[in-house]
Amino acid sequence: MSGDASAPGAGQLTLSFHGGAGTVTGSRHLLTADRLRVLVDCGMFQGLKELRLMNWRRPGFDPASVDALLLTHAHMDHSGYIPRLRREGYSGKIFCTPPTEELARVLLLDSAKLQEEDADHANRKGYSKHSPALPLYTADDVDVAMQRFRGIEYGVWLDLGGGARARMHNAGHILGSAFIEVEVPRHGSPVRVVFSGDVGRYGVPLHSDPDPLPACDALVIESTYGNRVHSETPIIDQIRGPFTETIRRGGTIVIPSFAMARTQLVTLMLGELMTAHDLPRVPVYVDSPMAIAITKIYNEHLADGELDPGLGDERHSMILPPGVHFCQTVEESKQLNRLEGPSIIIASSGMLTGGRVLHHLERLLPDPKNLVALVGYQAPGTRGWSLVNGAATLRMHGQDVPVRAKVLSVDGMSAHADANELMRWFRSGPSLPKAAFVTHGEPDAAAALAKRIGTETGVPAYTPKLGDQFDLAALLSGTGGGEAT
Repeated sequence: MSGDASAPGAGQLTLSFHGGAGTVTGSRHLLTADRLRVLVDCGMFQGLKELRLMNWRRPGFDPASVDALLLTHAHMDHSGYIPRLRREGYSGKIFCTPPTEELARVLLLDSAKLQEEDADHANRKGYSKHSPALPLYTADDVDVAMQRFRGIEYGVWLDLGGGARARMHNAGHILGSAFIEVEVPRHGSPVRVVFSGDVGRYGVPLHSDPDPLPACDALVIESTYGNRVHSETPIIDQIRGPFTETIRRGGTIVIPSFAMARTQLVTLMLGELMTAHDLPRVPVYVDSPMAIAITKIYNEHLADGELDPGLGDERHSMILPPGVHFCQTVEESKQLNRLEGPSIIIASSGMLTGGRVLHHLERLLPDPKNLVALVGYQAPGTRGWSLVNGAATLRMHGQDVPVRAKVLSVDGMSAHADANELMRWFRSGPSLPKAAFVTHGEPDAAAALAKRIGTETGVPAYTPKLGDQFDLAALLSGTGGGEAT
């Protein structure tokens, strides 16, 4: 290692990685150009305990020294650390698309509420190692951070100062998602660096295809599915048969679903199946206050151009199936425990890490007439991962619940581009980047995508580790910089 990544100097053009490196969470990428310091994304580390503990460490840079924060989208692994960064000293603005600002408010307030509740519970039960147990941030911290947000439309150049500028392009991942093009002056010739955020899929329902990649010198590209390919079987064809069979035998279909983008995609497809009479019309319950709030935001942006055309407007939304019921309160959620099938319950969380879905699974998993449909990536160590891998029991609320219900893993419903789609996007610009940095993926996925980029395109691709810093000036000029410092 050489030097301190937090101390910019004259002539610097460096790129350092403080999250989303060697892991699929916590994305934080810092671009330093002379005295300008731009942070792209500020995610929370999620998943295994060793990752979650990293949220309590000081960032590998001085938050007060950052001039601007550019946010690709609202998912917590890209935005979830923002209130803490503000508390740690960041005082600049936070730029993102207008829908991302709306969605981030919902997600960050929910995150703060859960942390405050967890801290309060730990203090009352006395099981925390810290006295008192504290949340990473509070709802008040979120309110303060949200005052720094500024909405920027796609394609509009943002002046970052010192001749540097940035603009957002539609990434097709979720509502408001962007990949970000940053241009900095360099000896009279600008250097362009693109940060992919999360790249969406091609030709799938709900979200439009990602915009083509603009010409750039360096590309930071995610690799969540860098070593996997989604099923070619249309999603509707995967669920039609198992869902119909469950309904006919009087069972309940439980769909643990992420509140943002996934729930809206699920309800859209259920509506299409029921309208076409390919699925019997049964009650559909959305048991997630966050999903309800996010669906409202989606409905307000149906005509913005980044969602599929023909989805309706705020008065008539194709996103919602006929006869949908929203469970906003805890009491409304509890009433579902007295519900007899056939019916469909959509509840958070997507990987079964917590939330209302656990209460439904406790009741419904032991009955073989029911079906659990997993509609997204299941991280190792989560309950969802255990179900996918044939667990006979599932540990919830201090007890082992037998798994007798059928389990369906729906492939291709992820909002992430798979390995082939990432390569398609990589080649979609007028020219290839001179260098690629493969991030936001498990080590095997990142390594596989980096190898494929190098083999198929000849572009050197690096897989940075946490804390790595690259000298872009030397790397792009061919005088070195290919090794992290």
